[in-house]
Amino acid sequence: MIERLAAIWQVIARWPRLSALVLGLLGATAFPPLGLWPVGLLSLALLTILLKDAARPRDAAVLGWLFGWSHLSLANNWIATAFTYQADMPVALGAVAVPLLCVYLAIYPAIAAWAARAVLEKKPAFGSILAFGAVFGAFWIVTEWLRSWVFTGYPWPPLGLMLLGNWDTPGIARILPWVGTYALSGMTIALAAGIAALAVRKKWPALAIAVAATSAVMLWPVGKGAEGDVRFTLVQPLLPQDELNDPSKFEEQFARIARLTLPSRDENRLVLWPESAVPDYLEDGYPQIYYSRMTAAGDPAFARSRIGSLVGENSLLLTGLVHLDIGEKAGVRRAVSARNAVSLLDGEGQILETYSKAHLVPYGEYLPMKWLLEPLGLTRLVAGSIEYLPGPGPRTLDVGEFGSAGIQVCYEIVFSGQVVDPAKRPDFIFNPSNDGWFGSWGSPQFVGQSRMRAIEEGLPVLRSTTTGISAVIDADGVVRSSIGRGLADRIEGRIPPPKSPTLFSRLGNALPLAWAIVILVACFVGSSVATRRRDV
Repeated sequence: MIERLAAIWQVIARWPRLSALVLGLLGATAFPPLGLWPVGLLSLALLTILLKDAARPRDAAVLGWLFGWSHLSLANNWIATAFTYQADMPVALGAVAVPLLCVYLAIYPAIAAWAARAVLEKKPAFGSILAFGAVFGAFWIVTEWLRSWVFTGYPWPPLGLMLLGNWDTPGIARILPWVGTYALSGMTIALAAGIAALAVRKKWPALAIAVAATSAVMLWPVGKGAEGDVRFTLVQPLLPQDELNDPSKFEEQFARIARLTLPSRDENRLVLWPESAVPDYLEDGYPQIYYSRMTAAGDPAFARSRIGSLVGENSLLLTGLVHLDIGEKAGVRRAVSARNAVSLLDGEGQILETYSKAHLVPYGEYLPMKWLLEPLGLTRLVAGSIEYLPGPGPRTLDVGEFGSAGIQVCYEIVFSGQVVDPAKRPDFIFNPSNDGWFGSWGSPQFVGQSRMRAIEEGLPVLRSTTTGISAVIDADGVVRSSIGRGLADRIEGRIPPPKSPTLFSRLGNALPLAWAIVILVACFVGSSVATRRRDV
């Protein structure tokens, strides 16, 4: 066995760049839907050794970039699915767009690899696999955090997602309240490096204990939490992406969502509909042309009224819809911009509150570098020509007797530390989404990242999606109930209670950055002590 492993390593060391590409692909299999976390840890362990043995920092940067490019290209393959649901660009462009996007995203692993190898060049005491892995992990924390906000940010997927357990256990991600997502990613590298160090030094008993302990934490379930007091009905209406914007399907879609919404008992409840659930414009005062395609006879008041009748007296509805900003151009009143929004409606159909999505999807809801890309034939994936504008950021809506809701529309819930209004902590997070874009890989990853937000913030997350996966996630990150992809169904029950504010909820991303500093300082202090002992 040892001889075989040695032979495999000789091949890896002989072809380091090809090996980095292969290791990146293997690492992506650790994410949902495959969840092969042992393979992910092995790929990170071998990558750490490759980087440590690189001749120069720039060689390490190349290896880090190659790993990141293949790793992120496979993990983000669901983006290509989105190109199959629009007519303005060739479908084949999706297969090109993903690796092209990852040419940029891979810069961040490259920077982390370069920085770690540069430190080793200055501090040879970091030559052990464990010490180098810890330094590499610390720099990964910083670069993954940078990736979450530079050029509006794209943090999907964080490396630590591979340590999130099955739906009934948070796995090692249970430490998120004390470290945050980006620190968990760095610690994932350190864990892999530690296991690799024990294997290289042939510390078999210690290695067996480490592997057993890791497996136990990954698989150990969380006990069933308490039930809450707020009754809800969460709807997944099955609105296929290729029918979503077809006016001939609007009435059929409304009938489907209506059947799933009607109350099953005479109790007050909070009803939850997904993003893109309402094709009608519900606000008064728009030019009549915008009401012409509506299902409700072109009358927003009637549209609101019939929605309210489904919800029921003394109950409330949170639903995704589109709001328009009306202005005047060339003497004509028209929509000058739009907002992807969630509105709160009562049983009479009155709009009580509205939240506008803050993190718009690049290439989805807006086209970055439009001046360059539009002449090349590129456009955004969302139908229509009206520009979408972002809202001001996280906001908590008062939902009356049902408490308070933090709203995160679709993709914006993947931004760790940016999902809750710090001035008013909600009782739960509502995440309406149109998951029809995301395919078989994207939706499970989406649920995983929603679970990470629940654990970090100590808040339940309720996901209502058009096509699945919809889920009720408690504050431990455990999926209490779910509806799979391609189903029309609803979930009824009581919203799980929130936990007390976590350390992460108080400090935000200052916490993982502090962990990066602590790890680096500990490594430098440890190397100095080791050097003095050798000198003595």
